[in-house]
Amino acid sequence: MASNKLNVSEFPDAFADKRAETGIGHMDDQNDPVDMVLRLKDLRKAAHNAATFQSGAKPGRIVIPSEVAIRETRQIPFEVDPPEHKGYRDLVDPWFKRPLEKNYRERLQAIIDETIDTALAADSVDVVSEFALPLQSKALTLLLNTPMDKAQTWIDWGTHVFRSEDSDLDGDKASILYDYIDEEIDKAIASPGEDLYSVLLASEVNGKRLTKEEVKGVMILTFAGGRDTVINAVTNTIAYFSENISDLKRIKDEPEIVNRAVEELIRYFAPLTQMGRVATEDAVVCEHAVKADTRISLCWASANRDEKTFADANKVDFDRKVNPHVSFGFSHHNCLGATHARQILRQLVVSLAERVESFEALQADENIEQLGEFSRKVGFNSLQMRFSAK
Repeated sequence: MASNKLNVSEFPDAFADKRAETGIGHMDDQNDPVDMVLRLKDLRKAAHNAATFQSGAKPGRIVIPSEVAIRETRQIPFEVDPPEHKGYRDLVDPWFKRPLEKNYRERLQAIIDETIDTALAADSVDVVSEFALPLQSKALTLLLNTPMDKAQTWIDWGTHVFRSEDSDLDGDKASILYDYIDEEIDKAIASPGEDLYSVLLASEVNGKRLTKEEVKGVMILTFAGGRDTVINAVTNTIAYFSENISDLKRIKDEPEIVNRAVEELIRYFAPLTQMGRVATEDAVVCEHAVKADTRISLCWASANRDEKTFADANKVDFDRKVNPHVSFGFSHHNCLGATHARQILRQLVVSLAERVESFEALQADENIEQLGEFSRKVGFNSLQMRFSAK
């Protein structure tokens, strides 16, 4: 008799064959082709070479799919190259390291506990829209240092900032975010507080006060950069544990492995597939010619499965000793929100291990990215799951 059990924890390596054959993939993005760098060594080299492969191109162009059609504001410090990048990064880094503080962690734990309570009390929940999205949105209030009631507005936007059912790039939906940020900046100008908007407005970089447009650039990055990625990471982690409950029990019995486990889950799932750069001159990547003013992709998801670095790369291994994954980027533009994302996942998996006996996947709709010659599972559009308490 056939089993009706869903298999939701597997995330196949879409790039294995091409990575082994040539190290380069190709995709078209709105008539702006992209050469995809698939091997870890080549990716790290290109990411470190900001002079040849720049981030500070036309705003929105290094994102894949390109956002040049839906925004003109430069995301900061994401779309700024060295040496200017350093001044912005030095300004915002201390703020984004706050998740390590005791008070922050305690407030985050209360959000996680409430989210798990809700899931355990329900017959079932959609882990995407009813667990990961509220958790991400409420945690964002801590990162911005704004009132918790703001989170409901962000939850109502849905799981994607720029994407709708009809389009991967929905300009009208993006405008909702941009208008919201403009309004919040104006409120902070009129009545400064201790939130991130106010802190940025009162700050200087390289001896100059940040402009409203620069503050908006930081805030767009904060909202957009940490939304889908955190939602994917949380959802995919629960999907994994639903079929590998012994690994969750290990975290309860061996708390010393928590950090290793989180890094391994982040490597395996790679919540963001890739990020682009624009060539400033003719160059060569992995023996492939790259023309000036064309784009390359730093394909994090492929590099994280590179067999030359990761033994048994397609296996989740909480005992992996060497794990130089690039899920949070590499070099100058390593992810600004990495500390925040790691802290959410650390506290979440510990709490799940203490409180949840099992998960049962009831219905799943996979989110498959179409990337030229590749099709990659990045997460789920929906994942209906039953949580059982210990």
